[in-house]
Amino acid sequence: MDQATLKLITLAIFFICYSLVISRRIKIAYVSIASVIVLLFIGALNFQQAFVAVNWDVLGIYWGFMMVSIIFAQSGIPTYLAKYILLKTKNEGEALFLICILTAFLSSFLENVGVVLIMAPIAIEVARRANSSLFIYLISIAISSNMVTTVTMIADPPSLILAGETGMNFLDFYWFKEKIGLGTISIFGVLGGLSTLYSLNFRKMKKEIEIKEEKIKINYGPALLFIGGIIALALNEFIGLRLGAIGLIMGIISLFLGRRIFKKMMVEFDWNSFFFILGSFIIIEAVERVGILSSFANLFIESGINNPVLTLAAVTWLSVAFSSFIDNVPFTMLMIPVCFHLANSINLESAFPLLYGMIIGTGIGGNITPVGATANVFATGILEKNGYKIKLREYLKISIPTTIVSVLIAHLLLQFFWL
Repeated sequence: MDQATLKLITLAIFFICYSLVISRRIKIAYVSIASVIVLLFIGALNFQQAFVAVNWDVLGIYWGFMMVSIIFAQSGIPTYLAKYILLKTKNEGEALFLICILTAFLSSFLENVGVVLIMAPIAIEVARRANSSLFIYLISIAISSNMVTTVTMIADPPSLILAGETGMNFLDFYWFKEKIGLGTISIFGVLGGLSTLYSLNFRKMKKEIEIKEEKIKINYGPALLFIGGIIALALNEFIGLRLGAIGLIMGIISLFLGRRIFKKMMVEFDWNSFFFILGSFIIIEAVERVGILSSFANLFIESGINNPVLTLAAVTWLSVAFSSFIDNVPFTMLMIPVCFHLANSINLESAFPLLYGMIIGTGIGGNITPVGATANVFATGILEKNGYKIKLREYLKISIPTTIVSVLIAHLLLQFFWL
């Protein structure tokens, strides 16, 4: 098969794969693995190249910390923290604001969907006691969980993927190449987003809420494991273990601590996303090898946007737009090599400004629509189960201002410090 034909067929497989992924009509793991099999069959890459293309460290950390999040949700600690916050607040608006802050903090280290599921019962209880609509509660929680996807290396799969592809470690997210890092910049964006949520939505919620004090049984094991895992990632340069090995150790210990719910842990783990990510590494490698990504970057340059400032703006805000309806993992996998090509094409000293803009836009942009992020899908599903009809207009009133403010702050900081 000649190169031009191979390139055309690979491109067709890529589009079919991601069209099916977006539609979610077939399990995304099946689509991804089937695409890999076809790409291997046509010779876009061989088995050895496919194996090397997979970032096993990313998959190890993803599995390990997802296991931790499952047992952490059962530990009683999140419920205790939320109850404590509610007891210390004066009114409904303050309570919801602090719940969103707690959600954002937990989501910086735990899987977003898991955090939404942890916080949902608390939100339902508070809304019931305040005799208020549950809509504002659950949507705000989902938005808060997605807002922090780039605050830490382990907040979301795209952050893990970026770290794996660029060699960044846990602390590099805060100070990198003698500049403030992605995580530090993201924190300012999150503060802006949470402030917007409070100003436009929570400040007017003045009802007082009575919460009865109750004893909550707490298991400190998951919390200690969670803290130990974060320390291990932060000190990994001194420990000398591969990041994936740390993830595997965390996962194995989690299975031991949660041995009574072993079956539940294995069932609740998102194997669908795990195998989809595995396949995506190989698909993007094939797309890279046949020259499609180089052509895509050249097409971007030929559009006339070859100024670093304009390129950063285009990459950041196009990522916001696309991630509002496209899953952020495949988009990240596609755009990382494209950002490198773009940086090289416009003679940018480093690709990191574009990578950071892309990953921030991709992470926060998922907040815009109810289907832009998995956490949003779960939150709206809970609302529908509780008898609420999801109205897009009401959702956008909350999501758009919050998203624009958080991304804009991060974008301006990126431009100031990195260009």
